[in-house]
Amino acid sequence: MATWRQDITYAFRRLRKSPGFAAAAVLSIGLGIAANSTIFSMVSAFVLKPAPVGDPATLLSLYTQHKGDCCSEFSHPLFEDVRDQTKSFEGVAAYFPLMPASIGGKGEPTRVWGQAASANYFELARLRMPMGRGFLKGEEKAQVVVLSYGLWQRRFGGDPSILGAGVNLSGKPFTVVGITPAGFRGLDLGLNTELWVPLGTVDQLMPKLPERNSRHSSWLMVMARVKAGVSRESAQAELTGLGARIAQLYPKNDEGLGFHVEQAGTMMPNLKKGVTLFLGALSVVVLLVLCIACANVANLLLAQASARQKEMAVRLALGATRGQLIRQMLAESTMLALGGGLFGVALSLWSTQALSSFKLPIPLPVDLRVGVDAQVLLYTFLLSVGTGLLFGLAPALAASRPILASALKGEDVLARPGRRWTMRNVLVVGQVAMSLTLLCATGLFLRSLQSASNIEIGFRSKGILMMAVDPRLHGYSPERTSQFLEQIRQRALGLPGVTSAAVTDIVPLSIGGTTNGMRPEGRPEKEGESNTSVDVYMASAGYFETMGIARVAGRDFANESPTAPKVAIVNETLVKKLFAGENPVGQRIVGGGGGPYEIIGVVKNSKSRTLGEDPRAMMYRAVSQEAGTDVSFMGYSVMVRTNGNAAALAPALRREIQTLDPNMAIFNAESMEEHLRNALFLPRLAGTLFGVFGGVGLLLAAVGLYGVMSYSVSRRRREIGIRMALGAQAGNVQGMIVKQGLVMTAIATVVGLAAALASAKLAAGILYGVEPHDLTTFVAVPVFLASVALLASWIPARRAAKVDPMTALRYE
Repeated sequence: MATWRQDITYAFRRLRKSPGFAAAAVLSIGLGIAANSTIFSMVSAFVLKPAPVGDPATLLSLYTQHKGDCCSEFSHPLFEDVRDQTKSFEGVAAYFPLMPASIGGKGEPTRVWGQAASANYFELARLRMPMGRGFLKGEEKAQVVVLSYGLWQRRFGGDPSILGAGVNLSGKPFTVVGITPAGFRGLDLGLNTELWVPLGTVDQLMPKLPERNSRHSSWLMVMARVKAGVSRESAQAELTGLGARIAQLYPKNDEGLGFHVEQAGTMMPNLKKGVTLFLGALSVVVLLVLCIACANVANLLLAQASARQKEMAVRLALGATRGQLIRQMLAESTMLALGGGLFGVALSLWSTQALSSFKLPIPLPVDLRVGVDAQVLLYTFLLSVGTGLLFGLAPALAASRPILASALKGEDVLARPGRRWTMRNVLVVGQVAMSLTLLCATGLFLRSLQSASNIEIGFRSKGILMMAVDPRLHGYSPERTSQFLEQIRQRALGLPGVTSAAVTDIVPLSIGGTTNGMRPEGRPEKEGESNTSVDVYMASAGYFETMGIARVAGRDFANESPTAPKVAIVNETLVKKLFAGENPVGQRIVGGGGGPYEIIGVVKNSKSRTLGEDPRAMMYRAVSQEAGTDVSFMGYSVMVRTNGNAAALAPALRREIQTLDPNMAIFNAESMEEHLRNALFLPRLAGTLFGVFGGVGLLLAAVGLYGVMSYSVSRRRREIGIRMALGAQAGNVQGMIVKQGLVMTAIATVVGLAAALASAKLAAGILYGVEPHDLTTFVAVPVFLASVALLASWIPARRAAKVDPMTALRYE
């Protein structure tokens, strides 16, 4: 122990005497470790972190699958079958995962997202409530509520007297009975749930939820806790048998029924594969960055080892063992790595905050926040120690075996004359090759982002402000909802600078929405053929003017009466699919349990759900006829177009809504440009991450090449002096040095391009408008890298050309 302490003390003293070297090494390794810690924070949050419950290993999430297709929710009768007919579980609970509600508290009313759960939900979760309790047996329909810690702090200021007090949820009185632990946001990874009510009260809070007790209405998530001594495989086997029995009893609804079991609190199975692949790809990328950083620091240590040959020879001559020398140098490299780890953690704290600012363009409580927690800190520490040993081992081995006679004379035995390809050269080739692979990926994703940003969306995003309300959460009837929305629209039209205003239920490019199968009225359904899939929206008069979507036939909505025959406006793709070029105006379409709808207009195509989609058939129903008749999820967005700054209009529009109803919760206030920026979530995230990592890799590779070339020049001063004394011109010397750098770069380019081409096809699924083997990228990146390498080689070459032959020869 004393020997280790002595090694550490000596290592610290040496590094303090070489602050420039230490700073360069810490900076290099810190950038590599920061990249790895940042991505590991995502892996920790979305893959590794257990559910925030008691004994998470025994708590399972159950999913249904039909004919092998996974994974779906449960109907209420199916949940009861599993609860009552299985013996592997000590309890089975169900919950409805997405329940919007309006809640009061400090400040304006706000819309929050909650869950309706069976009475045994908190008992199975084994949560330790900091205040109050969960639901009791027999409270299935009681008007009680459990608040999340975050909602309690934000809306009620952490007031302990809230326990037992009443709160209004969507206009209904509920009694607060408990507060969940800080950090508990439910069992659905990525969702931020803020309150829980008993499952039986969903009738009051979401009265439009259809056919809750029907076997063909799947709306419940189910969790179960296995009994002690029962394995997950045994539970799965019992569920498989139950599924076969239920399929025989109810073949119409449950043919091919099976069940899928996952650890509770983990990602849904249908998302897991894609997310795991994405995080795996990012992990490989940051590992490349770390390898580039390690090669950089290893080169620095090799240069130090060359300079310390005489010191090592003296220590060996005085009786030190080779193991002691290796241990001493590993102590130095580990200290450098730990310093880099501290710097990396500091960078990770900033980078995880930046990543958490990325938002999906959906009006749901998606929570993608990541952070640096104890698990990430432990990973960073272990990575730092392992990295220090890895990049320090080769220089330590090289430095610990000097040729005593040569070393004592001060000769560099690690870089003898005539030995051009040293370990440092090999490391630089590896650095540049890995950097080129990274830069090719960066180029593809930046080109993808550029392509996605230039996609024709079919509407004008600039100058539109959006603000959502949901009168149904406040007890409004369908008729009153329609009237209220039209009142807001008319008041918005009266605001200064407003040129048009409209109302819709779903903002385009929100990923989700309603899709129905539609067909022309009177056209019989053919056996084996399904109706045409149509994205269904609600829109008011002025919607197409506000969005800048051109009308090509017919008329706009005109605040049609709810009792009048239903009307719709369709896009060109629907006309093409359903009417094959005929004039659709005046004709009627049916499907999706609604209609018939008379087509009164045709509009140009525009993007519906996502930027990368092919043209989709779209139908717009009249808000004045349909508002308040469907399940309340997204609310209704008031859209206002102005010639000025859209965001500056928000306070005025908010005041107009509050004038009509002071208790109305207002949410999702943003400009269309902000929404469109969020719609670029995946290409922006990929472009940002790969851009940063590619830039760091390029910087480290360029510095590594510059360092090796500078070191080569310093070690070849005598050789260069002799060449110049014998008549070599400065240009010849420059060419010799630059050639050495470009040869290494050329070899690295071949290796890096091969790796980049082989791995590019893995990114095909998340590129927009760019082929995986995009010629522009794979030509531009090597040319750019060659230019950087030329500069990194030219600067030392220029210094070599200025060597004074007499001065150089005097060193011999």
